[in-house]
This record gives sequence, structure tokens and C-alpha cells, in this order.
Amino acid sequence: MPTHPLLAALTSRARTHAHTRTPTCPCGTATLADRPDATVVRHADTVAKAHAPDTDPAALVPRLTAAARLPDVLLPPLTPTPAVLGARLVTFWPYGAPVDPQDPDAAPWEAAGSLLARLHRTPAPAPLPPMRGPAKAARAVARLRAAGACPEAAPVLSAWARLPAWARGEAPMPDAATVCHGDLHLGQLVRHPAPDGPWRLIDVDDLGVGVPAWDLARPAAWYACGLLPPEEWTRFLAAYRRAGGPAVPADGDPWPALDVPARALTVQTAARALTKALAGGREPDEVERALVDACARMGPLPAPSAQESAK
Repeated sequence: MPTHPLLAALTSRARTHAHTRTPTCPCGTATLADRPDATVVRHADTVAKAHAPDTDPAALVPRLTAAARLPDVLLPPLTPTPAVLGARLVTFWPYGAPVDPQDPDAAPWEAAGSLLARLHRTPAPAPLPPMRGPAKAARAVARLRAAGACPEAAPVLSAWARLPAWARGEAPMPDAATVCHGDLHLGQLVRHPAPDGPWRLIDVDDLGVGVPAWDLARPAAWYACGLLPPEEWTRFLAAYRRAGGPAVPADGDPWPALDVPARALTVQTAARALTKALAGGREPDEVERALVDACARMGPLPAPSAQESAK
């Protein structure tokens, strides 16, 4: 049952929208997410999402347009523009079946790699704002700094300081043309039509133009930290390369392209983990310490090659 006014109002909107699409729908509402940055409810085959309170409509609308025009990669919205619910922007989507977290062997790493490659190879169908990955990483670090004294924070902040300005959201990204998802993980894939249609990417809040290696960086960081098995990383990377993804070379060592984004995502994840531990008044757990240890192992970035310096 709804537990607060936003959730109740969003549930009502989802029900109304679902009945418009399918007047005889089998009624039933479920809360899919209820966080400060997003509340998501489902009614029958319709999903309603209340975006973060600070969402800029001038940035969200072109992201919705891109999703509508790339239905072979991104789940297209049901409406081209967001509705307004109080102080929140609301968008409506068809329901898609998510990845089953209880069946890791069925994780669609090949689909994720292929979809990302297709996205990165497709020209922007409409003018897009910058991909929000670096800005979100910077926000996570700022929250860690504001959370109070924490001895484990030192290696995280040190690793952050070594990153180039663009990866910290302090300068324009070196690529301003490639379309990127901005927040790739397995929770961003659904099958549509459910339950066994093709996989599609969801969540356009961070979609934009930027450095495509950022979209590979979270799996790369998990692999480097020992949190993602090597065979799953290999499946993902191989699928991306087979589909002609431009973020890494077609063969050979991918890490020169992935190093900076993977470091940034490791720092972001570690900062979020420590902030959560501090808020809960507890010591970091084993996974959180592994992320901090990965930051502590990061040395200075390699000097750019003569070819890169000439670009």
C-alpha cells in the first residue's frame, strides 16, 4: 500500500494511464522503487516514474526524444514529454521484465555489450546534453566529504584527486558527440515485451553525449576489484567488441581506454558505500572495504602517449 503522498499520487497516475491504454486491464499496482532520487510504480503494463526533484525538464525532454527515436536500443516512453506531479516530473513507460537477481548465470552480459555498442555507434537522433556520469561521481564524492570524519575516506579522496578534470565533472568531456547511457548496470536492462522479448536499456536520466568508455567502466571496475567474475567481464567485453563498439580497440588491451572511467566509477562506488556506512553508524562491510582497498591501490595515472598528447 502507498506509504506517503508522492507514492499515492504516482500510483493513481499510473492506474489512470494504464486504463487509458487498456480499459479492461487486470488491475494490480506494485512499487518498483521508492528512493529520494526516483519513485517508480507499475500498474498492469504501465510504469510511472517520478524523477529526482532537481531534474531539469530542458534536459529530460531531449533524452525522452532520443529514447523514442532509438526503440531498438532504448525502451521508448509512452509519452514524449513529462507530466508534472507537485514538484516532480513524471514519465510513463511500458513495463519490461527485469534481470532476475536470483539467477546470476542468466545475466544478459552479451545483450548489455551489444546494446551499448549499438548506442555508441548511432548518431544522436536529437541534440543531447552531456552524459551525467562524471557529474554523478562528483556528487557522490561531495556527499562523502559532507558526511563527516571517516578514516577510510582518505584513499578514496586521494584517488579522486588524481583523476583528470573531465572525469571529476570539472571540465568538458573530450568526446562531445558519442551517445552514452551514463549509468550502465544490469538493473538498466529489461525484456520488452515482457516476459521474453528483446532486451532494451532503460533509465534515460543520465543519457547524453560523452566518453563511451564510461558505459563500460562499472563492469570494468567491478572486475578490477574482484567483484565481477572474469568470465562475465569477458562475455560483456567480447560482445561489445563483436558489435563494433568504439570505446575500446577491436582487439588487444582495452585498459588504456578504460583506466580513467574505471577509476572514477570505483571512487564513486566507494564514496557511496562509505557514506551509507556512516549514515548507518556502522563499520564498512567486506565489499565496501574491497572498494576502498581498490582506491588505495591506485597510483598516479600513466603519462599520456605522444600520440594522445598531439590530439
